[in-house]
Amino acid sequence: MASIAIRSKKGIIALVLLAFAAITAGVLLHVNNDPGSDPKMELVKKIISLSIILVSALFFVIKYDKIVTLPVEIWQNRRLIIKLAGNDFKRRYAGSYMGVIWAFIQPLVTIGLYYFVFGTVMKGARSSGSDVPFVLFLTCGMVPWFFFSEALSTGTNALLEYSYLVKKVVFKISVLPIIKVVAALLTHAFFIVLLMITAVLCGYYPSIYWIQIIYYTVCTFVLALGLCYTTCSLVVFVRDLGQLINVLLQILVWATPIMWDLGQISNPVILGILKLNPVIYIVNGYRNSIYGGVWFFENFFSTVYFWVICALLFGIGAVVYKRLKPHFADVL
Repeated sequence: MASIAIRSKKGIIALVLLAFAAITAGVLLHVNNDPGSDPKMELVKKIISLSIILVSALFFVIKYDKIVTLPVEIWQNRRLIIKLAGNDFKRRYAGSYMGVIWAFIQPLVTIGLYYFVFGTVMKGARSSGSDVPFVLFLTCGMVPWFFFSEALSTGTNALLEYSYLVKKVVFKISVLPIIKVVAALLTHAFFIVLLMITAVLCGYYPSIYWIQIIYYTVCTFVLALGLCYTTCSLVVFVRDLGQLINVLLQILVWATPIMWDLGQISNPVILGILKLNPVIYIVNGYRNSIYGGVWFFENFFSTVYFWVICALLFGIGAVVYKRLKPHFADVL
């Protein structure tokens, strides 16, 4: 009876996803037509978007059992996650004289150095594409980047750092990566306040668009968490992956328009490749929220692309984690 119920549940989910894909197809084909763009390119973008959505839906249906297990465990242990994240944040700086203040000093120094180099010394070598003060342009890019990079780098090593908990049979080790991401979120909250203060000092006062910061924070959270479940599972067996992640983050910070603007890229091929980076959606979102005055749903294709990528990454992470989980305790 149980197996019949599971198959029935999967069938219902498959029908819902197909209905969602059909509705999305209709929306994609009949809305968001930019009269100033090439109709052929618009059609190609729509076909690609539909293909990605269909593949994601099929992947979810096929791997339903492995994918759903992880979110359920996270929700069931939500109180434990919040408690352990707070302890992890405080423990990281325990024993130092300045304590948690160190969590804010290094990012502040980084922003100051970038502003000095790109905003003062190399003033003519950069352009934000508008009259927005460079310090605000830079801060809008660095704040979400600090959150993403810290969450990914610390989340990747979560199982290694808490190896003593991995060996306990009764402990739900699936919460360990999210503990690191939530701990990074605590630091991010401070920098959001700093960003808002910077905006006010630059003459950009609070508006209704600022509420989107919550949405883009959730976007960053989901993207980082989806990646972490894959990387933290693989790093147990391939320890060099942790160092590789740090190198890739150094490359990604320059491949993301944080110190520069996408408008500076004139080559359409290079621009198209760069836009595959989902972090660009988040960085541009923070800027659109603080001073751009653009709602996230106005960038329809970018929003669909971002969430499909997040769904794929989270699905892959859930499958990889569940497959490798039985071997964690033996290797560690």
